Parts: sequence; structure tokens; C-alpha cells
Amino acid sequence: MKSKFLIFALISFVAVGSTFCQDKANNKKYEITKSESEWKQILSPEAYNVLREKGTEYAFTGKFNHFKEKGIFVCAACGKELFDSKTKYDSKSGWPSFYQPIDKAAVDVEVDKSAGMVREEVVCSRCGGHLGHVFSDGPKPTGLRYCINSVSLDFKKE
Repeated sequence: MKSKFLIFALISFVAVGSTFCQDKANNKKYEITKSESEWKQILSPEAYNVLREKGTEYAFTGKFNHFKEKGIFVCAACGKELFDSKTKYDSKSGWPSFYQPIDKAAVDVEVDKSAGMVREEVVCSRCGGHLGHVFSDGPKPTGLRYCINSVSLDFKKE
């Protein structure tokens, strides 16, 4: 029993620790740049955690998970238009999901080696804010699932 606990503790430590050792290879300069203190002044603590520290909101808790209004989803940090509600679908993953961004230049996709796995991170192409991840298990026509944190989005009603 003690060895099972130690193995679990070690795996947990590695998974949590790797979150703080993300791949920093992308040195892209973004159109909107602010100091961390400036971001903290304009974002809620939850939005700051997700958008600037690459956190994740709990599944099924986000305000846009079951949201069905027509309009445009924008970056909560800078207002860039990211996703059209026409491309939103219920992936049953617990986060708002879209099969494509509003245009290819709206988001950047970067390698994310955190949490003991390799994934494709989705960031706002204007400010670099962390939005979520993209997976290749989505619906047609793209086959992609942009799994996005609600707190990283605002909404402009049609």
C-alpha cells in the first residue's frame, strides 16, 4: 500500500511540476504586449491564471460550455475575434468546442509539453493569451476540436 502511494505521489509531482517547465521555444512578438502587473490589473484572477499562466478551468464549469447564442467569441484579454458561434458544437468534453477559428490568422498553435504529454496549445495571435488546446477528434469539415477555456473568451452578440 505504501509503495502505491509513493508511485502515485511521484506521478502527481512529475505531472504538476512539468506544468511549470513548459516549452518556451516560441519567442514570437505579439502585437499587444503588457507587463505581468498590467495584465493582472485588467484581468480577473481566473482569467489571468488561464490566459497568462496557461491554467485550465474545471470541466463543465465555464460560462460558454452550453452557451447557444449567435455571435462572435473574442479574446478576453485583447478583444481579437477568434471563433464564430456557427462553428461551436457540443463535444461533451466540458469546455466550449469549435471546429475552426474565425480565420487561420486568429490563433496560433504551439507545442505544449506540460502535464507529462505533448499537445497543441491554442493562443491568441494578437496577445499570446492561452486559450486551450486543439485535438484531431473533431467533426467535419475540419476534423478538429478547438477545446477552449470559457474564461479566456468574451462574446459579441450578433
